[in-house]
Amino acid sequence: MGLRRLLAICWIICVYRLDTLIPTEHLPLRARILLRCGPWRLFSAGKYSRGERLRLGLEKLGPIFIKFGQILSTRRDLLADDVAMELAKLQDQVPPFGSEQAVSVIEAALGKPIDQLFTAFDRQPLASASIAQVHTATLEGNIDVVVKVVRPGIEHTIKADLTLLQTIAVLIARYIPDGRRLRPEEVVEDYRHTILDELDLQREGANTSQLRRNFNDSEVLYVPEVYWDYTRRNILVMERIHGIPVTDIDTLRKQGTDMKKLAERGVEIFFTQVFRDSFFHADMHPGNIFIAHNRPNSPQYIAIDCAIIGSLSDFDQYYLARNLLAIFQRNYREVAELHVECGWVPPETRVHEFEAAIRTVSEPIFEKPLSEISFGLLLLQLFQTARRFEMEVQPSLVLLQKTLLNIEGLGRQLYPQLDLWSTAMPFLERWVRDRYSPQSVLKKVSHRIPGWLEQLPNLPEALLERGGANKEQVSATIKAERQLQQDFAAMLKQQATRGRNQRIAIVAALSAALLSDPGIRTGLQSLPSMSIGLFAVALYFFIRSR
Repeated sequence: MGLRRLLAICWIICVYRLDTLIPTEHLPLRARILLRCGPWRLFSAGKYSRGERLRLGLEKLGPIFIKFGQILSTRRDLLADDVAMELAKLQDQVPPFGSEQAVSVIEAALGKPIDQLFTAFDRQPLASASIAQVHTATLEGNIDVVVKVVRPGIEHTIKADLTLLQTIAVLIARYIPDGRRLRPEEVVEDYRHTILDELDLQREGANTSQLRRNFNDSEVLYVPEVYWDYTRRNILVMERIHGIPVTDIDTLRKQGTDMKKLAERGVEIFFTQVFRDSFFHADMHPGNIFIAHNRPNSPQYIAIDCAIIGSLSDFDQYYLARNLLAIFQRNYREVAELHVECGWVPPETRVHEFEAAIRTVSEPIFEKPLSEISFGLLLLQLFQTARRFEMEVQPSLVLLQKTLLNIEGLGRQLYPQLDLWSTAMPFLERWVRDRYSPQSVLKKVSHRIPGWLEQLPNLPEALLERGGANKEQVSATIKAERQLQQDFAAMLKQQATRGRNQRIAIVAALSAALLSDPGIRTGLQSLPSMSIGLFAVALYFFIRSR
């Protein structure tokens, strides 16, 4: 299997002259001679561009390589724009496998004949993709469902292809001049996790249930129900939805859909998932999005296929929100400082040089009307600029960037005048304000107090092991967080009330500054553990006494 697959790859390299994608100027002499004398030299590159030839080659290699090309197209921080845009055209449409095979898989997984499981089962697939295909069915009680079935034997094929991809990645990293910066082994490893996770339909079902819970009774997003009694690792049964494909603009307009509200709600859904829930659907291409019927004045999205989900840590949420607000405000100095502060670029980066690079990219864009600015593309260009300063892009941020590009592109398709800036800015400002409000901070602190009290008896030993505070680290932390403390003070001045509520608000704000904020948490690692424990006890009894 491996040898046949390797020969197929070599043939595709020849036919589509993929060797021309390899920069040769810095290759070792032996590698240059091999490229110039290889059998692919007998073939013509033809009329296709390099991106088209790569896309066609991946299509010929089959569904696993198509899927890899799709995921690779999202890594615009690694690829040239023309190649990334061409790979984005890859269509994940493959011939269905036999209906009898599908029935056999379902019966083996659920342990009953198909007629006992469903009152009706359509043997003609509703849709077919590289990993699975979907059939419609009916449960008892006249409940319409869809049955997603993993392709038989696909896991073996995937693992064989992954082995070859890893080999190719090692060769690229070793012999291509820019190979190490492109991090091909890391890309393949990310793909391994993604593709193997997609084989586990119980994971997809769990993601779907979580997203449904997050938007329970929501007017803006509906997520179908999963029927767990009929779901296994290779079988997923969920509610069948009936909606208008989001790309069917004519039908949406015919029913009088408020297109402006529809586009703005798409942006609202994205930012709610990212900042409120830290759990966002990261595969929001048009095939996974529908619009509910008969709600033209209050349009509701319907989301399916939750196999790929992104999430952000509190640390990334905090710094991402501050970065976005700084970009909105054209505060390039703060953007540069935040990238250094949160470790996205090396600590020795010269902030003024990084700030100048960001300004060079951003200013020409900001000269346009806001409605003509693509925020997703601006974010992409900022990432590309940061790459010159050795920025290490986290997988979660890459998923976020990809999803934002999808959402903004879709929003502008629905409503070309969409101003993502004016839609997102109030949301971000409200999120930052609510996150650090006295009520929110007090809630966080109160949840942590029991844990601090439980650890209190062990603090003397921990204090002896860790030693005293590092004065330089503490000084740096205080300086870095001075602006945040000023923000807290201004907020308290506006919101604090007299008496008990004012005292609690002040303590809550101080607690956030010392214990909750990601930037301060780093500095706290150098503080004596006993002082933190005593502070927790004092805070607890202070609140209780009032």
